[in-house]
Order: sequence, then structure tokens, then C-alpha cells
Amino acid sequence: MSKGRSSDRIGPAAVWAIAVGGMVGGGIFSTLGVVISSAGQWAGVSFVLGGLVALATGHSLSALTVDSDEAGGIYTFLRDLGRKRIAAASAWVLLAGYVLTCAVYAYTFGAYLAHAVGGPGWIAPAMASAAILSMAAINLRGAGQATGVEIAIVAVKLAILAALAAFGLSKFDAGALTIPSQPGLVGIVVGAASVFMAYEGFELLAYDYDEMRDRKRTITRMMALSIVSAAAIYVLVALAVPMLTGTQAVMQDGEVALSNAGQAALGTPGLIAVTIAAALSTASAINATIFSSARLAEEVAKDGALPGWLDNRNAHGAPQWAVLSLSALALALAIVGGLGGLVSGASLVFLLVFGTVNALAFAEKVGRRWVSLPGAIGAFAAMTVLVLHFAGVV
Repeated sequence: MSKGRSSDRIGPAAVWAIAVGGMVGGGIFSTLGVVISSAGQWAGVSFVLGGLVALATGHSLSALTVDSDEAGGIYTFLRDLGRKRIAAASAWVLLAGYVLTCAVYAYTFGAYLAHAVGGPGWIAPAMASAAILSMAAINLRGAGQATGVEIAIVAVKLAILAALAAFGLSKFDAGALTIPSQPGLVGIVVGAASVFMAYEGFELLAYDYDEMRDRKRTITRMMALSIVSAAAIYVLVALAVPMLTGTQAVMQDGEVALSNAGQAALGTPGLIAVTIAAALSTASAINATIFSSARLAEEVAKDGALPGWLDNRNAHGAPQWAVLSLSALALALAIVGGLGGLVSGASLVFLLVFGTVNALAFAEKVGRRWVSLPGAIGAFAAMTVLVLHFAGVV
């Protein structure tokens, strides 16, 4: 538990900003084209379905955290229950998800900046690499998550996204959402499953639990409010952007769909504003992801479930080999991976992890079981549909 004064701990507004920043920090910038390609005019419904599973998971996670009254995620919960093998497996899976997510954020960072400045094709991967290397360097210096900076970044990007959504919705025409081959229910579910990584980030609050003011009340309320806020943002943007560029353009240029929408709305100033929002969002998300995942790797290494050399801190107090290893893997994936594959792969991992969180809460009779059970069923069902989609069955 943190020994700092109550006044030094983070309050509800900062907790909300951390969670929303973690979710929106690259999610909507990188996933809109992916979900529209799968769900078409029902993209908003896909985001709602994903949000419902995330909301159930947030309830289960906050209930488990409050019940144990200690910071930690699924790894800590399983370890403390004596299920060490399952705990170790969950840590490996979760770390894989963080690496994939970090790669998505870096890929998006490079795509948006390259689109804004133009130039040869190597600029995007070069900028993606620079983003990861810079954030790794910051983490190696022992820098933590700056709460004040995070609140400012969240405020800027939400203001830009709100303006973009308002401009697009002022021109709303349901017919503009249609695509040549409209998907059915399966397409909507595939869309929700494919972009579930857009909701990754709220679980970071479990790691910050000991730093919260009135922590039991704060995590319970802010976990739910942050997920609802992110879902609302996603739905509004999913409805608004096609009004500015056309649905077909979003599908073709999904990597920079919001930049195109900003340019369509306000010309060059709009392009610059959205690029700034994307760069700030993805950079802060990369930093937070490296920060959290490296410390998770260090904790698991201390317990002997990962190589011992990951449990090594440098002079600045940073888990140096964990930071470098995870960053190197993310960098490689950001360079060689395609956006659709990275997004879907990360979503698959987090559906598995979050389904397990709900199942654990249900099994341990923690929180409202009528919320946890549908959350578990929804996550595992979406994961199954996504696997079948990968296999070409649906």
C-alpha cells in the first residue's frame, strides 16, 4: 500500500483520465477502418457490444481488486489463490497482448505522422521505431506515469475528437454508412471482437489501486465511468467520420481515417489537429504500456515464472531488461506486421484474458455474478468467432 499522504494520491478525475487515456490512447485512431470493414453500417453496434463486455470485465476486475484490497491484475489474483501455473500462463498471454498493443500504437503513430509530412515509404516504419525507442529510453530513465501530463493529453485529444464528431454528425446521413456488401450478425460480432483491443487500458487501474484516494469507492466508480466514456467516444466517431470522407474511404485508408476526416472538415488545420491528437495519444499509450508490462514481467520473474534476468533494475530503478525485451518485440512487430493483423491479434489476446477475469470473479463469488457470467460468455464467444474468422469459416 502506498505510504504517501492522502493529498498525494490520485483522485477520481485523474483515475478516470488514466483509464480513458489507456483506452482511447490509439484505439480509435487505429481500429476504425478495421471495424467498418467487418461491420459496415453497424460499426457503432460493434463498439457497443465490445463496450458491454468491457463494462462487465471492469466490474469483475474492480470487484476482485476491492475484495483482495491490493494492487494487481489477473496474475496477482491467480497467484494468491495458489493457482501458480494458470497465473504464469495468464502473465505470458497478457504480456503478448501488451507487446501487440504497443506495436499497434507505434504503427499508428508512424502512419499518422508519415501521412501528415509525406515522403518515401520508409518514413512510417522509421517513425514507429523512433516512437518505441524514445518511450523505452524514457522508461529506462525511471520515469513513471505523469498524472498531470496524462490529464492534459486526454483533455486535448478528447476536445479534438469531440470537435471532429460534432462536425461529422452535423452532416449525418444514414445512407453514407452503407458498404457494397452489408454484413449480417456475424459481421457485427467479428467487428466487435476484432477491435476489442480498443478497450484495453482500463485494467491498468488495478495496478494503480494503492495510489488512489478512497481507493475502493474510486476504482469501482471510475472503472465503469471510463469504459462508458470510451464507448461513447468510439460510437460517435464511428458515426461521424464516414460523413466526412465516405465509408469506402475509411475502409481503404483505415490507417489514417481520422486524419482524412480532419482534413475534409477543416483542411490543413484539421489534418494537423488530428495528427497532433494521434501522436500524443499513441506516444503516451506506448509509454504507459511499456511501463506497466515491464513491471508485470519483473514481478513474474521474481516468482520464477519468467527468466530471472528480467528481474534486474538499473541505476534509475527501472527494470531494464524487461523494458528492452518487450520494446524490441513490439518494434519488430510494428515494422513487419499489418495493422489489421496486429489489431485482431491483440483483441484475441485480451478477449481471452478478460473472459478469464470474468470467469474468476464468477467462480470466486466476487461482485455481481449476473454481470460476470455474461461477461465471460460474451468474451469467450467473441474470441471463438474471431478464431473462426481467422480460419475462414465465418
